[in-house]
Amino acid sequence: MDVQLLAGLNAARAARQPCVVVTELADGSSRLVQPDELAKAPLAGTALSEAIGEGLRSGRSAMVEIDGKQLFLAVQVPPVKLVVIGAVHISQALAPMAAQVGFEMIVVDPRTAFASPERFPDVRVLAEWPDIALPTLGIDAYTAFIVLTHDPKIDDPGISHALERNCFYIGALGSSRTHKKRAERMRAAGYTEEQIGRIHAPIGLNIGAISPAEIAVSILSQIIATLRAERVAAKAAKAAA
Repeated sequence: MDVQLLAGLNAARAARQPCVVVTELADGSSRLVQPDELAKAPLAGTALSEAIGEGLRSGRSAMVEIDGKQLFLAVQVPPVKLVVIGAVHISQALAPMAAQVGFEMIVVDPRTAFASPERFPDVRVLAEWPDIALPTLGIDAYTAFIVLTHDPKIDDPGISHALERNCFYIGALGSSRTHKKRAERMRAAGYTEEQIGRIHAPIGLNIGAISPAEIAVSILSQIIATLRAERVAAKAAKAAA
């Protein structure tokens, strides 16, 4: 691989930025393509742009044929990071499920009686307040962020951080009444209706979940549905065309 291309690829990985290495099989030539290039010339509106976009949506590498050329698209997307505010029973049930689907899970809770390695084996646990812990975690658009404590002093700063970092999923535990009060606090803090509308609350898919494990299933399912929503929509549009 070209040294300059490799350097660009490593830089993208370090910055948790998605990209695609496009290799023409006939001559072995490769180039690095990043998402912001898809809407610009010469890629904009081309079959290659569409193929790269699909790769980024699915997170899967693929062989494609475009204009008679065989191309291999090596897709790199950052692994999903799952940040959980609240070392509660739901979090305990969620941890092994998140690991099974390849999500890196981090638990933040200033309550040291809850946030302990014994309660969360194989999970990174930070017994700190969100305003101290979260800036160190590199939270970004490939992060799913959930708050589970029911305590506004802990949950609200977390939600604010997640909105500012454009997390692809933000969820909050609590009833509709609880969320109404949360929304009022966020409006008072200057957040827009569009921003508040990004919060999934009550959290999780409506499957009638009762136990901590069932609620964890509903949360993880909603996270995955949100992560894959663009891909599903693209498939539906293609089928309807």
